[in-house]
Amino acid sequence: MSKPFVAVLMGSDSDLPTMQATLDVLKGFGIRFEAKVTSAHRTPAATHAYVHDAEERGCKVFICAAGLAAHLAGAVAGITTRPVIGVPIDCGPLQGHDALLSTVMMPGGVPVATVAIGSAGAKNAGYLAAQILAVADDVLAVAVKEERAKSAAVVEAKDAKLQEKLANF
Repeated sequence: MSKPFVAVLMGSDSDLPTMQATLDVLKGFGIRFEAKVTSAHRTPAATHAYVHDAEERGCKVFICAAGLAAHLAGAVAGITTRPVIGVPIDCGPLQGHDALLSTVMMPGGVPVATVAIGSAGAKNAGYLAAQILAVADDVLAVAVKEERAKSAAVVEAKDAKLQEKLANF
């Protein structure tokens, strides 16, 4: 069997600038991924076919990004038992709030792990996928812990600079 991968599905190619954060995180951890534009509403048969094919080929996590009605993550969650992470895209007249509600309000038994609206959520989707895969991959688990430690060190360095500045105030 081939190495596990993450499928990153976008409802539109206009989602790519936001979802680049997801792809960057996955690349940073060396996680194999596929990215695809597919629509729950406009190409439902193709979406279903891709999800089933991806599962057969070793996909372990689906990340689904969509704006407005944002049904993609829910549609995918309805046809797979693999973890699905939904990323609401900040677009339209409600700036992603409609997408957030459409993504997070799933019926009991069909979960979608929903992250924040926009690029912060896209970044967290990549990290969450890494953490999910790390449960069965000790090398990846170490890399995730090291990344978290680096992030903490950046904050601590910023605080040290602030404290120095305040001491000379």
